Amino acid sequence: MQHIELDKPDLDPSPTPASRSDRLRSIVRHDLPSSLVVFLVALPLSLGIAIASDAPVLAGLIAAIVGGIIGGALAGSPLQVSGPAAGLTVVVADLIAEFGWGVTCLITAAAGVMQILLGFSRVARAALAISPVVVHAMLAGIGITIALQQTHVLLGGESHSSAWVNVVELPAQIIGAHRPGVILGLLVIAIMVCWRWAPAKLAPVPGPLVAIVVVTVVSVVFPFHVSRITLEGSVLDALQLPTIPHGGWGAVAIGIITVTLITSVQSLLTAVATDRMHSGPRTELNRELVAQGASNLVSGTIGGLPIAGVIVRSSANIKAGAKTRASTILHGFWILLFALPFAGLIELIPSAALAGLLIVIGIQLLQPAHIEAAVKTGDFAIYLVTIVAVVFLNLLHGVMIGLVLAIAMTGWRVVRAKVEAHPVGDEWRVIVEGACTFLSLPRLTRVLASIPERTTVTLHIAVNYLDHAAHQAITDWQQQHHATGGSVRIDGTLKQGHSRRKEAVHLAEGKTQAQQV
Repeated sequence: MQHIELDKPDLDPSPTPASRSDRLRSIVRHDLPSSLVVFLVALPLSLGIAIASDAPVLAGLIAAIVGGIIGGALAGSPLQVSGPAAGLTVVVADLIAEFGWGVTCLITAAAGVMQILLGFSRVARAALAISPVVVHAMLAGIGITIALQQTHVLLGGESHSSAWVNVVELPAQIIGAHRPGVILGLLVIAIMVCWRWAPAKLAPVPGPLVAIVVVTVVSVVFPFHVSRITLEGSVLDALQLPTIPHGGWGAVAIGIITVTLITSVQSLLTAVATDRMHSGPRTELNRELVAQGASNLVSGTIGGLPIAGVIVRSSANIKAGAKTRASTILHGFWILLFALPFAGLIELIPSAALAGLLIVIGIQLLQPAHIEAAVKTGDFAIYLVTIVAVVFLNLLHGVMIGLVLAIAMTGWRVVRAKVEAHPVGDEWRVIVEGACTFLSLPRLTRVLASIPERTTVTLHIAVNYLDHAAHQAITDWQQQHHATGGSVRIDGTLKQGHSRRKEAVHLAEGKTQAQQV
């Protein structure tokens, strides 16, 4: 029976009073302040993501509480913070439009069960095999979709489910914009953009919180007549059990698979990225997947949004000095304590203010570093096509198109191994680079056949893989060239390893040798 090896506890089974005291001091000194920072970051983000998902507003807070307490307690990544994620807004909005909120909660809970099973199956690391350029493009496409939708809200209108309709109707929306709301939304954007240059003493305060509080106060003090967030009861009233659908189980199953894959991949990739930010314990990926599944199971069961690891909250947690999972757990308790008596304060927040916040979040998902990496690696076409498909089709189709294109591009690169021949004085130089397999034989044999007889040839081999067919083609041509009065020199180290009738040629790094075969 397979099992998950949980992280070893931070303390011995029978901790001494001194060790307990040291741990408590560490939590008070590092994790308690960090948890307050993460709480202040998570609060406005959770509300905004719920609104962008067309879900009940308080469902965002429920998911943040569950992600902090349940996800933090079970997590395989001690410093990762889980909660409602911007990367899921498009999916959740589509599910709610198709099935309603109750069935969407069922899908979330079922996705949690699937994540738990996947975690116990120890397949978490397989999720990292997905091409990063597709994941980055998926997030960028979601960011563009969020920004388009929330621009209409900021201008005083309503967003549409179709990105194309949002684009087409944007000019008319700009002309008929509700000016007080536009002013408040733009003020939120300005504060968040400028907060990166805040004085050192103020920098620890989260920019999103500052923007929402300042704009809300302005909207209350001055005579701004704008629409505000509307709550349907308290957090306790928002708790509800999932609804069983009446038919359409095939579509429900697709929804479950979609939520499972997106939440799992995002959480695992975020955990890996989080590991690069600190020097503490590394993530146990299978345990993290089980923790995410437990969080989604509980969140869906009580009426919360789907949960995933979130890089914004995780990075804020680490930068604030968190040392253990206590920070993540405590931030969930702070949200719970706020939501019970102070949820009414949320109704003072202008809708345009949260729209401005979401526009910034959406734009931030288009990271210049990801675009630069896609250009350098030659994957920009994959990146661009995936974004367009995510925005104008839907998330699932966009990701599938991106994955198929990435696989096709990989195959094309294998087929198009670099094989060139050109004269250098009285001699010829042949270059073979990349992965040279039987798929490259047409090009390889054509280039070799173009070399004149009775010439001196230097064959430069810098391949990371050369299969039996390609090796045989080079050997046959070499023997033929020698027979017609020519000579061939091999630039590189030719090593043959036989396995299942295959031979490989490897270029020894840092060495250049000449050898005749």
